[in-house]
Amino acid sequence: MSVKIQLLKKSFLIVSLITVIASAFLFPSMLFADDETTTTEIKSEINFDVTYPEIKAKAGSQFSFAADLNFIGAEETIFNLTAEAPEGWYVSIQPSYEQTEISAVKMVPGKKESLKFVAIPLTKQEPGDYIIKIKAASDTLQAETELKAVITATYELAFTPAGGRYDTKATTGKDNHFAVQLKNTGSASIEKITLSSSGPDGWKIKYNPDEIDKIDAGKTKDIDVTIFPPDKTIAGDYMVTLNVTSENSSPKMELRVTVQTPTIWGWVGIGIIVIVIIGVGIIFAKLGRR
Repeated sequence: MSVKIQLLKKSFLIVSLITVIASAFLFPSMLFADDETTTTEIKSEINFDVTYPEIKAKAGSQFSFAADLNFIGAEETIFNLTAEAPEGWYVSIQPSYEQTEISAVKMVPGKKESLKFVAIPLTKQEPGDYIIKIKAASDTLQAETELKAVITATYELAFTPAGGRYDTKATTGKDNHFAVQLKNTGSASIEKITLSSSGPDGWKIKYNPDEIDKIDAGKTKDIDVTIFPPDKTIAGDYMVTLNVTSENSSPKMELRVTVQTPTIWGWVGIGIIVIVIIGVGIIFAKLGRR
């Protein structure tokens, strides 16, 4: 009986040893097989990396955005590039290194492609935010990013003579009229506009109107300036400064005013000269008789 038990024990030991040896060969191969499966499975991915997704500029400017298109995948893939922009805008998609417009790009796995997107307003755009959507798509992958073009308002008034000349003539003791124009050449309305002046002492300068509530962008306001030199003003050239004041723009105009004496005083002067000449003639005549 004891001999059988010993035989059974030896058999069990032999079987256990064989199992251990087999496991030593089998399990590593299974582990390596799992590693091979893991390394061959690559998850494909495409995405945009935008450095400056929001750009501000004045009306009429172009907006140029830079971005990298990154691709992870198993093989080269062609991606179609499209842009969706607001009405009145055009978007040019270009490589970052040249001014060539493209609509697709071939991506190498693990590499990036540097791109630029030039947004051009084709029509006049009001100040505000404009969203531009860029998309890169293949048959199986897609990436999308948003760019923001911010148009800032410009405020500018042009103050000019209606006739184009920065000089005028004026008669002393009278209201002399001079026409000027105030034009809003900016992109937004300008409000609370007042007009003032500076000139020689005793001069009166008035505007009609002297206050303007608002001038919309692109609009022009006609203004009449009344210049009154005092009666005793000596004939000659004088400088007058016309000023415009608002919160956003305050132009001014330098105006040369040539002062003339009234016509009646001219005749008076001629009369005095004639009287003097006659008087001198009479004196010489009397002296000649003596």
